[in-house]
Amino acid sequence: MDIGSLAGLAAGLGLVLTAILMGSGLGAFFDAPSLLIVGGGTLSATAIAFPLSELKGAGSVMARVFKNPRQEVLDLVKFLLECRKQAAKEGLLALEKLAEGAPTASVAKGLRLVADGTDTATLQTILATEQRTIEEYHRVGQKIFNEMGKFAPAFGMIGTLVGLVQMLAGLDDPSTIGPKMAVALLTTFYGALLANLLFLPMVTKLERRLKIETSNLDLATVGMVALNQEESMMVMREKFKAFLATHGGDVDAVLGN
Repeated sequence: MDIGSLAGLAAGLGLVLTAILMGSGLGAFFDAPSLLIVGGGTLSATAIAFPLSELKGAGSVMARVFKNPRQEVLDLVKFLLECRKQAAKEGLLALEKLAEGAPTASVAKGLRLVADGTDTATLQTILATEQRTIEEYHRVGQKIFNEMGKFAPAFGMIGTLVGLVQMLAGLDDPSTIGPKMAVALLTTFYGALLANLLFLPMVTKLERRLKIETSNLDLATVGMVALNQEESMMVMREKFKAFLATHGGDVDAVLGN
């Protein structure tokens, strides 16, 4: 779990709520029609803009924001070294069973290819294709949340216009002007909050996560090739060290001293 992302989201919400409570109660900032306009409008526009097949993957892409990338590298390296150990004892066919516990679907596919005796060039080609697929998957997720970051403030403005029309229609009763103006402004508040505290920061984090996952698959490819060529445990560790050092990884933390 990525503590930084959770802490940032919690801190942002906490600061906004604290500021609200310091000036008034939460009741003044809750309005069901405004939430329907902003939330429902944003989701509806997103559904129009993207096919259902892409929207289905948005949830899993969003979950990537809250995962710890450092732990994923650690797990991947340890798993691949364990694969090398088992393959040395039982042969490459042992990788077929180990694939069931692989940290990612791409690693599982690579292990099965190695177990089937796939040549190194073909293995690298397949894993490169897998990498492009993952990149496209993340790009689509980023695009969805980027558009939601645009739609939310837009529907906030639409809600404000709706509220202003309702307010102007009731000018014959001055006592309703204040409450209706407050409700009109709440939609802008909801839209801005969703866009700037959730959707747009997620786009930035997903961009970083894409680079990390691409790097992880590069690392997995290094391990798969080493397994396929039946390189020794020492050579495999040295390759991992070289890779992690090049990509700014903490070699000692991952592989041990």
